[in-house]
This record gives sequence, structure tokens and C-alpha cells, in this order.
Amino acid sequence: MEAGLMAFWSDITPDYMQRFQQWHNCEHIPERVTSPGFRRGCRYRAMDNRSHFLMFYETDVPDALASDYYLDALNNPTPWTQEALTHFKNPVRNVYSLVETSGGEGPFAAPWITSLRFNAEIAPKGVCARLVSAGDILRARLYEVDEKISRIMTSERKIYGGGPGAQQFLLIVEEALPNAAAKMLAGLDVAISDTFQDSYWLEMSHRKKSGVA
Repeated sequence: MEAGLMAFWSDITPDYMQRFQQWHNCEHIPERVTSPGFRRGCRYRAMDNRSHFLMFYETDVPDALASDYYLDALNNPTPWTQEALTHFKNPVRNVYSLVETSGGEGPFAAPWITSLRFNAEIAPKGVCARLVSAGDILRARLYEVDEKISRIMTSERKIYGGGPGAQQFLLIVEEALPNAAAKMLAGLDVAISDTFQDSYWLEMSHRKKSGVA
């Protein structure tokens, strides 16, 4: 079970879109997923096809996102990475630890997801099981931000200029059908605030082979 997550929301300069996709597919995701403790990297695009993306990496533990190996990569970006990051607009990047999960991972990355960032006095336990029981939801995962790791300054962050978001929790809902989670999330009887909710379709996914560190 991957207990760590780095999630990155950003718009991309429209005239750089194809170059961004080439960089992310061919260099950046493979480079990151080979890091120790990393398991999968994904990129999801906004449902309305605007140049807004959610990119994330799943790790064995959150501390993999603060390892010397990973931080060395963040502080020594490749020339292509340095170029690409200048085209990130309105970036938000957070590192999270898993609070709870329900449902099962399929053989492939989920075709659609909804992300809900929010604040709450305490983690709303049981919300993942309630979502999955409603149908058309493959898996739901609730994360809490790791403030210490999220705020580490790196050379890459100095280029794109963004930082952690203000929301403490992240709910990622993996859907069998597009927008399957929308009504269910609207009807959840939980006390949350400062919400940001977006739906996406899968554009790219790389997973490390089993047995590779």
C-alpha cells in the first residue's frame, strides 16, 4: 500500500502544451518513478480539456518525498525541466500521508478522478467507504498534508514559484464513469470548508515494475 503522495495542480501556458506533454511523458515521470520508494506517476487533465492538470506520484511512505535522492533531483533539475517549469501557472504542490482508503486498485490507473481539497477540524473518517458503497466509484483515498515536507524549498520550486496549498486534507476519488463522484460529494454530511473540487481524465501513467526498489 502506497502511503505517501505528492500532488501538483497547475495550469500550463497554452502554447507550450505539446512540449510540456513530451517532457512529462518522456523525461520527467520516468525520472521520478525510478526514485527509491516511488511506485507510480500520473497526469490527469481537466475534464473541459483546458490546460489545467493534476500530476501526482505515489510512494511507499511520505518520507520518500524527502529523501536525499529525491531532493538531489529537485535541486538539480535537467535543462528540459528548467524550461518546462517556467510555463507552470498558478501551481500548488503538497506532500500527503494516507489517512484511509476504500475500494480496490484496478489493473490500470483510473480513467477518471475527482480531487477535493478541504479543511476540517478532524479527518472525516469513513468517508471513503461511503463513497465506494454508492457505486461507480473504484476507489477513494483520504490524505492529510505533511506540512514539514511540503514546505521544503528546492531549486525547482524557485523556478515555478508555487508552494503548498492552504487545505489540510485531500480526497482522491477514482471513478468508473466521468463525474461519478460529483453528486455523492455534494451530498456528504461532513463539516468541511475552503474546498477546491476538480474532475479530470487520465492522460498519462507510469508504474514501477513489481520487485524494483
